[in-house]
Amino acid sequence: MMEIYPSGPLRGTLQVASDKSISHRAVIFGSLATGTTRIQNLLEGEDVLCTIAILRELGVSIEKKGSAWVVKGCRGIFQAPSKILYCGYSGTTLRLLTGLLSGQSFTSLLTGDPSLNRRPMGRVIEPLTQMGASIHEEHRGEKRIVVVEGRKLKKGMFQIPVASAQLKTALLLAGLASSEPVSVREPFKSRDHTERMLKAFGARIQVKRVQVNLKPGGKLKGQKVRVPADFSSAAFFLVAALINPDPRTKIVLKSVGVNPTRTGALEVLKKMGARIQIVNRRTICGEPVADLVARPSKLKGTTISGALIPRLIDEIPILSVAAALAHGKTVIKDAAELRVKETDRIRSIVTELSKFGVSVKERPDGLEINGVSGKQ
Repeated sequence: MMEIYPSGPLRGTLQVASDKSISHRAVIFGSLATGTTRIQNLLEGEDVLCTIAILRELGVSIEKKGSAWVVKGCRGIFQAPSKILYCGYSGTTLRLLTGLLSGQSFTSLLTGDPSLNRRPMGRVIEPLTQMGASIHEEHRGEKRIVVVEGRKLKKGMFQIPVASAQLKTALLLAGLASSEPVSVREPFKSRDHTERMLKAFGARIQVKRVQVNLKPGGKLKGQKVRVPADFSSAAFFLVAALINPDPRTKIVLKSVGVNPTRTGALEVLKKMGARIQIVNRRTICGEPVADLVARPSKLKGTTISGALIPRLIDEIPILSVAAALAHGKTVIKDAAELRVKETDRIRSIVTELSKFGVSVKERPDGLEINGVSGKQ
């Protein structure tokens, strides 16, 4: 059990953990490239390490040398794995590598932790199947195995039913692996780390609003990549500063990724009245980066829905905390995606906020939270 006691002001400058989405993509695209990719500030969490372990099993040399991870690209020519590929808890690893392996010349078996094995794969398998991929699921006791029989894939335009960076990236990776032109269209724009990094690596990629066009012929070349701090992790410290009642509170977060497809939560918090400054803006490896400064604020309720949702889906739990301490009602809708994470996050948020006496109502696709008017 952990006991937490109120204290005085929160003050300090820190750099939160590196961005997980960019870390996954850096090692994958480095593997597909010609030459060497050096990655600074790679997130060395379990999910990214699972991706690295699988790429090593596929014959890629990935080693840590000093402060950098060095990936020796194999130009997308992988070796057939000798064992089942274990994805741990990582939905990103499973979905992205399912796409990557769909266009190979061998069969791969992927599995994960029981919690990952319960998460749906149908919406990834269906569009990849439309590309000509052969993918099916097998159940061996309590273990789910995703069987990917690599083959030559078809070119075409593929419409995905939800705004999902993982699904979009899986299709683009399949297109890269099979050297076929691929266009992916989604209902709203999801995070675009894949598009930015592919362009930096030399892919022939074109983005038109919610459609991404990938043409064959662009040779990926190894790059120097510096991974920024993760905005999703930064959001917890931002909210901690905003809801702290001590006026001396001030938190500075250094080198945070502020990609506009990821910072919907920043827009929502500012709309709620948050005092957050964005300073020292710059671009690193194609990604916008800045320092964030947060101070105590009087927050008010708001509505979060529609095209905003893909840009803040991972921040909804901490936004719910901010909403609970705001003045008035906050309504979150169009967020049914939260129910198919590693847990049903909508239900979990309702359960935990209720324990603190917050008036919160569960909706099929979101929440209604009645703030306690700043009575921290």
